[in-house]
Amino acid sequence: MPIDAAAILARFLLAVVFIPNGIMKLSNISGTAGYFAGLGFPMPTMVAWGSGLFELIAGLCIVAGFQTRIAAVLLALFCVVAGLTGHFGQGGDDPAIAFLHMQALLKDIGLAGGFLALALAGPGRFSIDGARG
Repeated sequence: MPIDAAAILARFLLAVVFIPNGIMKLSNISGTAGYFAGLGFPMPTMVAWGSGLFELIAGLCIVAGFQTRIAAVLLALFCVVAGLTGHFGQGGDDPAIAFLHMQALLKDIGLAGGFLALALAGPGRFSIDGARG
């Protein structure tokens, strides 16, 4: 029983980054698209919509424990790609900005590890997946 309760907390703590971030991206598509354009992404508006919807939906799946293993693997991949494209080597000659980007990259890599652990362990009994057997 304590493991299942801890699984709920773990799912929430992992997803808490993505649900609000997805909402923020979707609430400001032009600003998000501008950020992606600055990174050199083609079709930045489509990338903004896609990443915002993905973060929101995948985060909700993790919290609810629905298709948890699939959502966790996809979010692990997303974290690695987002970290490498958005933070690796960023900051230029400003050591403070470079430090912040390195910290963000390491956070993304750490989140990927947490999502892979969740994919291996499963969502626990108190989840939609657990209720379905």
